[in-house]
Amino acid sequence: MPKSLPISIVIPVYNEEENIAYLYDELKKVLELHFHDFEVIFSNDGSKDQTFKKIKALHLQDSRVKGLTFSRNFGHQAALYAGLSKATGEVVVSMDGDMQHPPAFIPKLYESYKEGFDIVNTRRIDADETGLIKRLTSQWYYKLINYLSDVPIEPAAADFRLMSLQAVKSLNEMPERHRFTRGLVGWMGYKQTILDYKAQKRHAGSTKYTFIKMLSFGLDGIVSFSVKPLRIAFYTGFIVSIGALIYALFAIIKHINGATVAGWTSILVSVLFLGGVTLLCLGVIGEYIARIFNEVRRRPMFFISEEIGLNEKQAN
Repeated sequence: MPKSLPISIVIPVYNEEENIAYLYDELKKVLELHFHDFEVIFSNDGSKDQTFKKIKALHLQDSRVKGLTFSRNFGHQAALYAGLSKATGEVVVSMDGDMQHPPAFIPKLYESYKEGFDIVNTRRIDADETGLIKRLTSQWYYKLINYLSDVPIEPAAADFRLMSLQAVKSLNEMPERHRFTRGLVGWMGYKQTILDYKAQKRHAGSTKYTFIKMLSFGLDGIVSFSVKPLRIAFYTGFIVSIGALIYALFAIIKHINGATVAGWTSILVSVLFLGGVTLLCLGVIGEYIARIFNEVRRRPMFFISEEIGLNEKQAN
């Protein structure tokens, strides 16, 4: 394959000190072979280890390695957005820093771009050691989000993708603070395709996606792209209200006929059921209100405390 357009590689990282150098070496082999110019941007999400120190050392060896670090941990999606906002290549590839996204697959992404696609997404084929529970929960999540969402989201989709610079600029223009990039990319339109890749084993360290982070990420995906939970809450409340009215009429008729039987079980069950439904609906509404609150405050999504090889410091 002939050498081609300048390319930017954007890599959000958090506590990946053991992977930085190895990933750079693997990327360099691929990029120098296929692209006449490139930059590798590490977006450090406030790591507590020596991740940013490793990035600095790589920059001293190779000026094409660039980096930024946050003032604290702001989250993977914020780090991805920060890196994308600094990219200057005519095509931009985003990938994780743990080697599960194989650098050798980048030329295949570029081949699809040459065919006329502005966005080349990827779909993960899980490695053999991936646990059954993780696979099942992933499948269930995507079934749920596609049922609720107005924007189709590909199951097993990853943040490993290639985008044209125009598509990156469009993505960066979206002002959301709670960013679900996989959904935003699908919502933007443009000519898109998807390629399957085999997920590699993590080179070193452990996953940073705890259950709580995965749950928060899932909520962002559902709430950002659907109002169906609000409608479900409304219909649930409506149906329960109709049922309560019928039960009330039944109780009044029994009372008039003198057939009422003293008992607390039915009352207790009714109160607990109605209270549970009410709290559930309030929780759904509260989730949307919380996100509205975060958006209207207009606080920066992150603060960059230091940059290496990039133009200027900024808060976004």
